[in-house]
Amino acid sequence: MLRTGILTAVSAAVVGLGGVLVACGGGGPGGGYTAVGTGQGGPTAVAPSGSVTLVPLDRQPHGTGPAAPARPGTPRSATPESPPTSASTSASAPTSAPPVEVTSGTPQSGGGPGGRTTPPAASPSPAPSRTTPAPTPADLSWGDPATEDTDKRWCQKVTVGFHNTGGTAVRSGSVTFGTHIIGALGIDWGTVGSTVELPVPLAPGARRSPAWTVCVDAWRVPLGMHIETRDVSVEWD
Repeated sequence: MLRTGILTAVSAAVVGLGGVLVACGGGGPGGGYTAVGTGQGGPTAVAPSGSVTLVPLDRQPHGTGPAAPARPGTPRSATPESPPTSASTSASAPTSAPPVEVTSGTPQSGGGPGGRTTPPAASPSPAPSRTTPAPTPADLSWGDPATEDTDKRWCQKVTVGFHNTGGTAVRSGSVTFGTHIIGALGIDWGTVGSTVELPVPLAPGARRSPAWTVCVDAWRVPLGMHIETRDVSVEWD
C-alpha cells in the first residue's frame, strides 16, 4: 500500500510539469503568456492558493529558438536588441584620397581632369586714350622793313616779312608805318604815319612777305629831300 501511494504522487508531479511546459511553449495569437499554477492533474493536485499572474514572453524573430521564460513581475523590454555590429562594417573607411597627377609647370587643381588646369588668358590692357591738345593761339612776328625808292621822292616801296608761330591762324589785322622825312643835310624833319590792312589769313606756321607802296604828301618833301620808312607796328587778331 505504501508503494502505490508513492507512484501516484510521482505521476501527479509529472503531469503537472507537463502542463507547465505546454503553457510555456504555446504560440499563436493568444500565446506569449505563462500561467503560473497547476494544470489538470490527478486527484492529488493542489489548487493554487493565490491569484494567477500572467507574464508576457519576449517575442523572438522568426526562425529563432524560444525565448527564456520571463520571471513574474519583470516587464518585457520595450526596445528590440540591436543586432551585433559586423567586423566588416565597423572597419574605418580610408580617409586619404589617391594621389593626383600634376603636370610640371601647371598649377594643381581639382577642377580639371587629372588635376590639370589651364590658366586664364590675360586680358589685353586698354590702349591709352589719346586726347588732342587744344590749339595754341596765334603768335605773329615780323621783321624790319625793307625799302626801295620809286620815281617819286615822296613814295617808297616797303616790304615786311611776317611769321605766324602760333597754333591758330591770324584772321585780321593792320600794319602801321612810320615814314620819316629827311632833309638834304640828313636832318629828320618829322615822321608821317600810314596804315594798311594786314594780308590775312595767316595759317599756323605760315610765312609771308607782302610789299606796299608808302607815300606822303608831295609838299612835305621839297626838292632835295626824301623819305625813309623805318617804323612798323602791327595789330592782329
